[in-house]
Amino acid sequence: MSFLDRLFGADTAHSITAEEVATQLETGEKIQIIDVRQPSEYRQGHIPGARLVPLSELNAQWSKLKRDETYVMVCRSGARSQQATQFLLSKGFSNVKNMRGGMLAWRGPVQK
Repeated sequence: MSFLDRLFGADTAHSITAEEVATQLETGEKIQIIDVRQPSEYRQGHIPGARLVPLSELNAQWSKLKRDETYVMVCRSGARSQQATQFLLSKGFSNVKNMRGGMLAWRGPVQK
C-alpha cells in the first residue's frame, strides 16, 4: 500500500492503479474516464478521452451518467476522485473506481 493509499484510505474494491487503467485503454476495454479536477488543471493535461466533471459540479451532473457504464474517476493525487467515487457509490453506481495516485501516477499519454 502506497503512502497516498494510506493517507486517503484507499478502498481497494473500488480503486484501480494508473497502470491498470493504461492497460484497459490499450486493450480497448470500454471504460469512461471522469476527470474531477478544475478546468484549469484539466487544460494542463489529461488522459485522452477523459470527460471533465469537476468535483464541485458532480452533485448536479451525476444523473447524466449511465449506471451500466464503467467509470474511472481521476484527479491530481487521488483524493478528490476518491470522494467522487464514494459519492457515485452512494447514488447506486457499482462500476466505478478511483484511479489511485491520480495524474501524479499516470505515465501514459496526456492530451492538452
